Amino acid sequence: MQSNQLATYTHGELMISGPDEQVVLKLASLAIGITPAANEAGAPAIGQPWPGEGGVNGGLFPGNGKPYYLIVPTGADAEAKHVFGGYGEELDGANSPHDGMTNTADLVETDGNYPAAQFCSAFERDGRTDFYLMSRREAQFLEITVPEVFSKAYHWTSTQYSANGAYYMDFGDGWLNLLDKVNERLVRPVRRKFI
Repeated sequence: MQSNQLATYTHGELMISGPDEQVVLKLASLAIGITPAANEAGAPAIGQPWPGEGGVNGGLFPGNGKPYYLIVPTGADAEAKHVFGGYGEELDGANSPHDGMTNTADLVETDGNYPAAQFCSAFERDGRTDFYLMSRREAQFLEITVPEVFSKAYHWTSTQYSANGAYYMDFGDGWLNLLDKVNERLVRPVRRKFI
């Protein structure tokens, strides 16, 4: 390739161009979701079932300084429509952008009614009972790594915005947005597996 030419890869609406063909091909493979091989630690490839862990490997999330794998259960029983709950109430601890586990615990442990968090907290799979409602950053991460395991619809996160609103992730188009807590949206539990 001459120095003034660009390598271009096109797939549907996706177009990646650059002077280095190898970089373009690598970016294209990431963008179209080629599943990587399992790593040395024994974790299955992203999007593949993780035996005994309650779902598929959603990828290694950076956390807040302590990385962990997000495990996402699949199947009809792992998804339900609920209101966020607690309209008019803003809890001090349920607003972390990255810690869905703490947000969920804060929501479930109150006297209030938070059906989305309660559904996720009560979920069990493969003997695992530590599921929770994902935070907004965990939801954004999963929309990148395993969008195919989610219904193409709005999903609540555990991150409150205000007394009246909370964040949801649209797995149909990839947008994170705010909505009144009284609206029904899909919820999907997740859990953590620390490395």
